[in-house]
Amino acid sequence: MKLLYFAWLREKTGTASEEVSPPNSVETVADLLNWLETRGPEFEAALQDRDAIKVAINQDYARLDTPLGADDEIAIFPPVTGG
Repeated sequence: MKLLYFAWLREKTGTASEEVSPPNSVETVADLLNWLETRGPEFEAALQDRDAIKVAINQDYARLDTPLGADDEIAIFPPVTGG
């Protein structure tokens, strides 16, 4: 699974992208975010406010209950505003 971090999430986690193999218990977006929070204080700080985080799976917006696949590309980013 490929993870991409954007904007301040990239700054707080200290990484722009990474390949991960989460445990089998990680089945949904919510599970992934919960697991990522356990990976260190930088991830915990970056992911604690779930209202300030959006997720896309393979470039489609996803909800917390959206299931994940091992070959998915997951983008984690702050809400996008336009003008």
